[in-house]
Amino acid sequence: MTDSGKVAAFAAELRRRVTGDVRTDRYSRIFYSTDASIYQVMPLGVFLPRRVEELQAAVELAAQYELPVLPRTSGTSLAGQAVNEALVIDMSRHLDRVLEVNEAERWVRVQPGVVLDELNAQLAPLGLKYGPDPASSDRAAMGGIVSNNSTGAHSILYGMTADHVRAASVILSDGSQAQFGPMSEAELAQVRRQNGLFGSIVRGMVDLTANVDNQATIQAGTPRHWRRCGGYNLDRFIPQDGLNFRQTQEPAFNLAKLVCGAEGTLAVMSDITLNLVPTPRRKALAIAHFDSLRTALEAVPIILEVEPAAVELLDHLGLTLCREVPEYARLLATFVEGEPYCVLIIEFYGESEAELQAKMDQLARHLGQNQAGHVALTPALHPELQANIWKVRKVGLGLLMSVKGDHKPIPFIEDAAVPVEHLADYVDQVERYCHDLGTEVAYYAHASAGCLHVRPLINTKLATEVAKLPDITSFSVELLHGYGGSLSSEHGDGRARSWINEHFFGPDLYALYGQVKGLFDPHNLLNPGNVVAAGPMTTNLRYGADYQVIAVDTMLDFSPELGFDRAVEMCNGAGVCRKKTAGTMCPSFMVTREEEHSTRGRANALRAALSGHLPAEALTDERMYRVMELCIECKACKAECPSSVDMAKLKYEFLAHYQAKHGVPLRARLFGDIHRLSRWGSGRLAPLANWSINNSLIRAAMQRFLGISAARPLPPFARQPFTTWYKERATPVRHDRPQVVLFNDTFNTYNYPQVAQAATRVLESGGYQVLLAGQGCCGRPMISKGLLDQARRAAQEMVARLAPLAARGLPIIGLEPSCLLTLRDDYGALLPHDERVEQVAASALTFEEFVAQAAAVGDLRLDFEGPPRHILLHGHCHQKALVGSEPSKAALALPPDYTVEEVDSGCCGMAGSFGYEAEHIDLSVRMAERRLLPAVGAADAATLIAAAGVSCRQQVTFGSSRQAHHPAEILAAALPGSSLELE
Repeated sequence: MTDSGKVAAFAAELRRRVTGDVRTDRYSRIFYSTDASIYQVMPLGVFLPRRVEELQAAVELAAQYELPVLPRTSGTSLAGQAVNEALVIDMSRHLDRVLEVNEAERWVRVQPGVVLDELNAQLAPLGLKYGPDPASSDRAAMGGIVSNNSTGAHSILYGMTADHVRAASVILSDGSQAQFGPMSEAELAQVRRQNGLFGSIVRGMVDLTANVDNQATIQAGTPRHWRRCGGYNLDRFIPQDGLNFRQTQEPAFNLAKLVCGAEGTLAVMSDITLNLVPTPRRKALAIAHFDSLRTALEAVPIILEVEPAAVELLDHLGLTLCREVPEYARLLATFVEGEPYCVLIIEFYGESEAELQAKMDQLARHLGQNQAGHVALTPALHPELQANIWKVRKVGLGLLMSVKGDHKPIPFIEDAAVPVEHLADYVDQVERYCHDLGTEVAYYAHASAGCLHVRPLINTKLATEVAKLPDITSFSVELLHGYGGSLSSEHGDGRARSWINEHFFGPDLYALYGQVKGLFDPHNLLNPGNVVAAGPMTTNLRYGADYQVIAVDTMLDFSPELGFDRAVEMCNGAGVCRKKTAGTMCPSFMVTREEEHSTRGRANALRAALSGHLPAEALTDERMYRVMELCIECKACKAECPSSVDMAKLKYEFLAHYQAKHGVPLRARLFGDIHRLSRWGSGRLAPLANWSINNSLIRAAMQRFLGISAARPLPPFARQPFTTWYKERATPVRHDRPQVVLFNDTFNTYNYPQVAQAATRVLESGGYQVLLAGQGCCGRPMISKGLLDQARRAAQEMVARLAPLAARGLPIIGLEPSCLLTLRDDYGALLPHDERVEQVAASALTFEEFVAQAAAVGDLRLDFEGPPRHILLHGHCHQKALVGSEPSKAALALPPDYTVEEVDSGCCGMAGSFGYEAEHIDLSVRMAERRLLPAVGAADAATLIAAAGVSCRQQVTFGSSRQAHHPAEILAAALPGSSLELE
């Protein structure tokens, strides 16, 4: 039977035995062909088990067919251990339950797919958490964390994952089940008498680790630095002799300690029991600014003398890149003063504020007495500010990967750790060696543990650059031997480092690792080629010297990204788009939990079509449309993806090419031309138009023939459009006042004119003369439907009207964020050679931005009256991505007795026309029901809800029966003598 025939037969039999999805199509395999490393390997197939019994059936059947198996969760590995030519078993979709919590004994039992941040959120009410905290904790699942023996920023407190693993239920390579945990001498004797693979493993492991010569080999070859996760954890099965300052020999023989860090090569875990630690009562951070990297690194041993909980580095490149990503630039500005070369983030735990302040004072004295080149020390005591700092730190990897061009700071020696007193010298020597090769270097991460993630900038598309990878690795290994460091300290071996394990650990210890692999996996079926028996590190590169892409004649300008292909390649696979607990990216993944509907999945599919992993025609085929379909163009990826992958822009371009081949659907044309339709439907025809869109027969016909859902109310047409109200009102023009331009968008002109009226009242009450530009549609609806030629014409007309006003220095104030921000974010790609675009963009402000800024400098003079109010703020996706929510909070808090609370609501699911489309309405509601509707629905009836975007306000009203108001309405209602009633 051919390999393809064997896979097909296996898949067919597995489908008969399970209910979980078994996928062997090329697209599904492509989605799982990458992780966060530099590698790409096409799997044989993908399986998403729904129950442990199905997981066992898959491993058992794979053993019968002699097919390799790769257990995987979120696929965020940096060394390439989450990709292989194997059956990928994705446990993140269904096997994601917390099974048992023992508060008294401080342990938890979980399935492999439980994401760490979600686990800690469940444990928080108990005052407990899982200790090791990798930076990817918002999407990394416990199966991968244990398989990797991960740690994190607080490793000097909590050590490695292996220090916390108590037990594991596993499926062995033959499909049999076993329980790994501490075993007494009597239990060991009983198991050793058993037949089957488990008995054989225990007999072999006891004999191997009891052998005095083997113990000496393990002692000699294991790195002395405590922060290590490479190879297999044989050191935990022998008497300790200075190997690990924080551990003695494990209290009992426990094979769970061995599968921890084994990268799925020894067994498949079905549940894991882990120790928990108390949640710190109080925390404080200090940001130490430095004028050079070496000065900062030399300060680390000094800082450690005051016993911090963590010391993390943000290097010069990381700070620079952070300032280029809107979301993180805003956060960085809250805690970094000026422009230091680099900073150290120093955290303290304590029982009281006084204790924390004493530690901060001690740190300041210590640095002042012992450290030259220390520029400033900024305290961060407020939890919100601390959250900002850790958010920026945790995206350090992705920020580094956002470097434009083909030279990227790639992972291969980034996981080395040395004693902190040698850290500055180690980094200096690596940097000099790389510079001699013509290679720049970037850094980030755990200075406190001597693990500074060193990343040379390599162009893996060039053979001469690829040749540097093994050379630099070999140089690093020799340095580590001299310093007593470890080659893998939290990211594992994988494809990046397994190839050099024999040289690093020595042939004798490496031979013992081979024996361990043979005991557990005699037929080499579990994630083969990792830890032992690895191939060269330069094979299976995602790019490589042979990487080529097809030319795409784009309709948008991708020159800032250096081309459409490089815009796609900005995705490095880190998987931030898979997070579900905070932020907005990626709404469709949060609901479907499908890799295909993550930003990473879409980027993988596009890159495959560009590079030949899929046929070139796949770039515009029906299957690619289904991949891109659920991207709701929220732009959250542009802000929240540390690599700044702008999937919305990529989708616009894709839709234009797809529709050029397949034609433009009538529904897309109607939604794209919504400005004209709304103008026709409002005014005198509004009663008839509103009757029509509420008539059940007409709505049924619209759903059947246009795909516009009959279940969701359409925006009503106004009997008096805003433009008519503006012309007919009896307000005298005050020429002595400064002028502003109100950008009256389609919805707030023809559907919700009360919002534009309220904004006009606020601005006029504040001392401004409000002008209208008389513009048409901004082009946003056309852009979202890929009607780029039509959108370009709209943009040209808009710029022609607004540029003269912008040239006069007039601010252009918008009410609907997606419309106003089109001027700032999309026009440059539509009209790349029009110099007026930049001028218009610089003048364009959201209503909340303008009000907050003008009030802050005293230019907006408003008096408010009325009762105190509490306001829940739900931010518009485009607004959160490109502006942030601070202006909205500041504007809504202007009335002296108003308090504002931003709800972590994610996306409302409307996304322009998306929420009206019949095939998407269920998904739209599910998006809202995840976080938005519970947040606003549980609020007190007296609480106001503020939502800037018209579609956001509709979703709140539709889903929760609560009325949401634009901030302009809320402020207008608080003006003296206002007759505006807010529900």
